[in-house]
Amino acid sequence: MATKFPNALFLKIDVDQCSSSAASQGVSSAPTFIFYRNKTKLDTLKGADPEALEARIRQHYGDGDTEEVEDCGVPGHIDLIPMINKAGCECLNESDDHPFTQALSSAGGYLESDTDEQLILYLSFNQAVKLHSMKIKGPADNGPKEIRLFINQPNTIDFDTAERAIAVQEITLTTKDLEGELIPLKFVKLQNVMNLTIFVKNNQTDAETSHISYLQIIGSPVQTTKMSDFKRVTGKKGESH
Repeated sequence: MATKFPNALFLKIDVDQCSSSAASQGVSSAPTFIFYRNKTKLDTLKGADPEALEARIRQHYGDGDTEEVEDCGVPGHIDLIPMINKAGCECLNESDDHPFTQALSSAGGYLESDTDEQLILYLSFNQAVKLHSMKIKGPADNGPKEIRLFINQPNTIDFDTAERAIAVQEITLTTKDLEGELIPLKFVKLQNVMNLTIFVKNNQTDAETSHISYLQIIGSPVQTTKMSDFKRVTGKKGESH
């Protein structure tokens, strides 16, 4: 697996020698595989099933970009961009020369609108996540100003719906925000998010097009309970207690 996924770090822990580490991570059986990103626990898999293990690695590995994921600066949370299913993302009114994907990397490039200043960004995550905050970088003249957020839409909404529908949060950005300042989100309302829609209503100076240099979504994965991880400790199958 380490050869097949070179951008992941694989560590083997002897639970007999490191019993306190095993206990702190809730390891009750072997083998147990635990997945982390930037010190944040993403997922756990129990049992020796090579196919299930590889599938779970691929889920968290993403596209295997060699660019190192930076610390988001928020304790207990991570940059969720590597958890985005890029094949399931869409952007309405993006420029052909500067598409949505260029804003998801700090390596350079930017997203620019096409026929007017409005944009609709649809981000699909590969598992349920909790959203804590976001960072947006853009120029002071045509960086976004008013944005509206929607979650768990069955498909990409159109511009009329984005204007009329009730958003989970509305944010007015300042030029200082566009320097990469942390923008708090309504964490209690964003606890089980499979997709996020960002509607850019206008920009700072009503310029002809809007420009986003970099977008970062910060949060953490939802730790779901898998019934297969539990083992019967008493009684027989089918009995009620």
